[in-house]
Amino acid sequence: MNPGEGSSGEPKRLLIGVDGGGTGSRARITNLEGCVLGAGGAEPAAVRLGIDRSLAAVESAALAAAADAGLPPDVLSKMDAVVGLAGVGRKGVLEALVVRPHPFRSVRYMNDATIACLGAHQGRDGGIVIVGTGSVGLAVLGEREVRIGGYGFPVSDEGSGADLGLNAIRLALRAHDGRIPATRLTRAIMARFGDDPFEVVAWMDDASATDFARFAPLAMDCAEAGDSVGRQIVMKAAVDIGGLVQRLIECGAPRVALLGGLAPRLELWLPEDIRGSIVPAEGDAIDGALCVAQAGRMAEPSSHRQA
Repeated sequence: MNPGEGSSGEPKRLLIGVDGGGTGSRARITNLEGCVLGAGGAEPAAVRLGIDRSLAAVESAALAAAADAGLPPDVLSKMDAVVGLAGVGRKGVLEALVVRPHPFRSVRYMNDATIACLGAHQGRDGGIVIVGTGSVGLAVLGEREVRIGGYGFPVSDEGSGADLGLNAIRLALRAHDGRIPATRLTRAIMARFGDDPFEVVAWMDDASATDFARFAPLAMDCAEAGDSVGRQIVMKAAVDIGGLVQRLIECGAPRVALLGGLAPRLELWLPEDIRGSIVPAEGDAIDGALCVAQAGRMAEPSSHRQA
């Protein structure tokens, strides 16, 4: 029997969770009992790339998951979808999304950090601090959602990879001027720009948060090797990330998980009392999306228009 069919041969109701991030999109299909049928991926779906491109990536990931499950493309019309998108909280974005056609039976759009939080705690109350290119603290407490920081680099996202990179470059320029002693880290950064500070300025004019974040692993490596400037930068980042954790706890989060590419390395630099509040994530963002769908929270989907 086809995995998408019931005993009578009629199509089953299926659930699909999609995590549409800034580096790629992932989708997973389950039946109503929670059995995973298929998974697939596609290009990034962050809304900063444009809503058309974002929704195309979501559909591509969904179709890849359907193919993995051995299901035909038109089976998407039998699925209740929960889609987490990076940037969906920006002004006007959700309103623009809900009027767009979609291929699903129903769809609900959510912030990607929200589904990551739900997944990390399997739908229970809790918080997360994401430490990647950017940073943000978020807690889901019953029907209440608390967000701390994450307003975008360079005005926010303290302790993130981009922030680490920015501080590393700042101190490298100071060392180049002789205002602070040069170290392995500052020399390595300046060497990448031919020891010319005006090359740094020219690069900066077009540099994105991702470009700055590319210096974060070097800063971490040097800090772990005892480099004084590296340690200064990473210790400041640890204070900033610890502050996000502490604030979520003050807001009522009974547990907090650290997520993101820099989380495992930066966690070791957090104060001991903060590390004691950290718990391992129990699931990922797609688990969170499926948790919403499985809980029957589809009564008011964000969009009713099928393509």
